[in-house]
Amino acid sequence: MSGVQQQPIDALRQAGGGASQALKATPTLNATVISYLKRVFLTHADQDGKWSAGQIRRFIQHVQRNDDATPAAARLFGEDDGEGRIDVNDFLAYMTSEDSAITLPWKTCDLSWPLPSYFISSSHNTYLSGNQLYSDSTTDAYTNVLLRGCRCVEIDVWDGDDSGLSSESSSDDEAPHASDHSEKPKKRHAFSKLKHIIPGSLSAKLERTSLGKERKPRSTSKGELEAEPVASLEDGAPNIVPEVAAFEPRVLHGYTLTKEVSFRHVCEAIRDSAFIVSDLPLIISLEVHCGAEQQLMMVNIMKEAWKDMLVREDEVKEGSLPSPNELRRKILIKVKYTPPDAPTIPEADSGEDDGLPSDKPPTKKPSKVIPELSKLGIYTRAVSFKTWTQAEASMPAHIFSLAENKFLEHREKQGAKLFSHNKDYLLRAYPSGLRIRSSNLMPTIFWGSGAQIVALNWQQTDAGMMLNEGMFSGTGGYVLKPHGHRPSSSSGSTSNAITDKTLSLKITFLAAQSLPIPPGDKSSKSFRPYVKTELHVDACNSHALGRASSTDSRDTSIRHKARTRTHKGTDIDLGSQQVSFSEVDGIIEELTFVRFMVKDDELGIDDLSAWACVRLDRLGQGYRFIHLMDSKGRLTEGNILVKVEKTLTEDSVPV
Repeated sequence: MSGVQQQPIDALRQAGGGASQALKATPTLNATVISYLKRVFLTHADQDGKWSAGQIRRFIQHVQRNDDATPAAARLFGEDDGEGRIDVNDFLAYMTSEDSAITLPWKTCDLSWPLPSYFISSSHNTYLSGNQLYSDSTTDAYTNVLLRGCRCVEIDVWDGDDSGLSSESSSDDEAPHASDHSEKPKKRHAFSKLKHIIPGSLSAKLERTSLGKERKPRSTSKGELEAEPVASLEDGAPNIVPEVAAFEPRVLHGYTLTKEVSFRHVCEAIRDSAFIVSDLPLIISLEVHCGAEQQLMMVNIMKEAWKDMLVREDEVKEGSLPSPNELRRKILIKVKYTPPDAPTIPEADSGEDDGLPSDKPPTKKPSKVIPELSKLGIYTRAVSFKTWTQAEASMPAHIFSLAENKFLEHREKQGAKLFSHNKDYLLRAYPSGLRIRSSNLMPTIFWGSGAQIVALNWQQTDAGMMLNEGMFSGTGGYVLKPHGHRPSSSSGSTSNAITDKTLSLKITFLAAQSLPIPPGDKSSKSFRPYVKTELHVDACNSHALGRASSTDSRDTSIRHKARTRTHKGTDIDLGSQQVSFSEVDGIIEELTFVRFMVKDDELGIDDLSAWACVRLDRLGQGYRFIHLMDSKGRLTEGNILVKVEKTLTEDSVPV
């Protein structure tokens, strides 16, 4: 029983995007930190070493730039000695409260705008526990990301028997290019090739995967997929023959060594965790690779598991999409859109989009998603991207999906069209298929160009996931886009101005305590930490702000970097070292992030010990504690005392 209870606790204390802010640790102060805070107190104290109510208020309002009506401030005012004065111990108690965290509390945003007006915390290949090639698929992965605040998860669904890898993707353009009649030789070739390049310990696992199995023939003499009898759904009632039900759909990463998991079990795991942390709408991004009968089974399983959580057709709002507020505790299905008059011959899709518009008109291809499944995509109808002017591009409920390289290509060559589309309509961006180790793209670039759903590999704690934490920490997974990135009103008219600011930022590092050591290290004796600070400036909508555009998803050129000296041990005096970023222009506060990394100074690559990431508009001022996550994204007892001084000037830039 204890094991069952442990995972939610761990997940709630883990970074990612939506939940972790609520559980920031209150530090137990060591002698060095206390020494610095006592100096701060005495600097503002009277000769008797105490503060009056007026001094308390001035410190909170003018040094900390905090609200003096918070519960922590009320406790401080209530600790007076009967004459309206407090001593240093009262001050220390206040400084260990949530009011002194470097990340300001999330002020609930307006949730009445249409869905495309929000950034949505999103996961890619959610079912995987590790890399893209041979890690396990697990229902625990869904539970984990949902308890961390994720609001869009992905499910790759395949047939439940040995012929399960028979179809191409029918949702996003993430699947390999193949036709069904040539699949068997390709599978055996892939099996042989993989077996020669992977470690011997994985060979047995390879034999047990779909790549290592002989397929059952499912094609006609003409090479076309043989049509199978399809049961129908009347009013959502299950109508599947028992023989078919013996093999339920499964979830896995196709054409790899990843272990499969039951689609039903995934749906049940989602049901149990969907709205524990956040009641804002959850989007299920379906990659459908299975045949018609198993698609019908998918529909039944989802209706059985999610019941009233699913949006019903009779709830549809005409015109623009509904708001998150109107969709609380609802599950939205993102699935390939099948027009009402479209044929449903299960042929292969055209594969990944070619990225840029073509001179010839798009060819209309038969859909392979059955109508019963497609109808569940009420507000999130997945449409293959061809051009920005295709008919579906003005359909309110459509959603395009672009791989990162294609997205960046559009950003470079047609940035204004990309940005304009994303003001009014949904778009999902996902990592390149070459990211085998589950590394992540830099989401700021995609957010800046308006992509609402930037799917990340949550099993990897890297710069991308750190920035995701900075964007979504404590938000419930939905963040309203900045002005100029969304329609200016419910009428649909767009704003013509983006608030462009110039930033000067100075951070003074005072002391650190309880720093975690890097994974694999046995002792802190050889630990030589330093703090690296990076300012991630929004260069994403450079077409709007007149800056040079970048097609590199890492965009190292838009980061400003600085670091402290190297120290020794886990409790250190940082000696009031300062890092400064002066007169940095082109700033959009909601798309700019300050990332702190504690690293071990050693030969070769410096290992990551701990980190924190804060969105600029939530960066607290005055004396603050940076609460640190470890290299796996788990909240630690480690923290750094700093002083933050931030000034911003602004202009409105026409777009």
